[in-house]
Amino acid sequence: MKDELITTGHIIGQTEDTLVSNMDQDKVMMSIQTGKYYNLGAIGGRIWDIIETPTTVGRLVEVLTLEFDVNQTVCEEQVIIFLNKLLKEQLIVVKEEASVNL
Repeated sequence: MKDELITTGHIIGQTEDTLVSNMDQDKVMMSIQTGKYYNLGAIGGRIWDIIETPTTVGRLVEVLTLEFDVNQTVCEEQVIIFLNKLLKEQLIVVKEEASVNL
């Protein structure tokens, strides 16, 4: 999955090896595996909260468009870019929609 792009049909979930904390309105985390720190910001933090329970990218976009004043197409594009960055940093797990176990 590392070289593939994420699509709306993929199921996204958090990896287990991250430490996460809230700082003001931002969410910051550290990868135990790599020792790197990340600041997800407020919206990235909201995405992180939503994918605590594995969900499809399409459903994630639906939730975000209800919570934020954003066009669905723009939201989908930006979410996929963000998720691909998280995947590159090994912060999320991605499965095909038909898969049940993450």
